Amino acid sequence: MELPKNTVRRVNACVLRLRDSPRFGRMVRRHLTVVTYTGRRSGRTFSTPVGYRRDGDTVRIGVQVPDAKTWWRNFLGAGGPIGLHLDGEDRSGHAVAHRDGKGRVSVTVTLTRPSDQETA
Repeated sequence: MELPKNTVRRVNACVLRLRDSPRFGRMVRRHLTVVTYTGRRSGRTFSTPVGYRRDGDTVRIGVQVPDAKTWWRNFLGAGGPIGLHLDGEDRSGHAVAHRDGKGRVSVTVTLTRPSDQETA
């Protein structure tokens, strides 16, 4: 299933507006965050909204329709650095993508502790 890039951009823009809205933002932010990463081939910085679940310093992102998306491939193998906007602040971490036997993809992020970020 391949969606036109302009459609994806419009949907992402709507999601970001909803996430930042005074009325619905608080509820939406409990389930959606924005990830920021550097493209493995282009070296460019990208940001995209994603659904997530958090358990302490671990964030799990289920990639819906993974074959139609490429961002998660930046984190295959040993993974790489990623930024997330959580609880009103920017956090960094290390992300690793995994595809299971059924083709489902998840990205697991281990957050860097704030004290570790300050000394880095």
